[in-house]
Amino acid sequence: MACLFCTLLFAQDKVVYHFDQTDVQALKGLRNMRNQLEAAPDTKIIAVTHALGVDMLMQGAVDKNSKLEYAPLISDLKSKGVVFEVCEYTMKNRSLSKDQFILDADFTSSGVVRITRLQNKEGFSYLKP
Repeated sequence: MACLFCTLLFAQDKVVYHFDQTDVQALKGLRNMRNQLEAAPDTKIIAVTHALGVDMLMQGAVDKNSKLEYAPLISDLKSKGVVFEVCEYTMKNRSLSKDQFILDADFTSSGVVRITRLQNKEGFSYLKP
């Protein structure tokens, strides 16, 4: 039988990043993820976007202040195992289609339900940049 303390001590870090405002959160959150993976490369990260947060995953999306395009940053993080998910409820409410998003985007039926389940059932820590 495995020691519960040992299991918790050596368990992989799992984090869900919550994005609902691209303008305020995207660049800061992407940099946080990059820094987290540099410090702890085995961390499992899932970024869940809904409401205005989905905009960072749309084709051609850029930071309004720096004019930096998000897609290359996202692609680099995706190559390191980060998963980026778009809320399909948001897509429906905003009349968006999957082909408007970058190829690195995955989709989830409900962003808030996904975040809840990652926290409550899969043991993910919650971060909102």
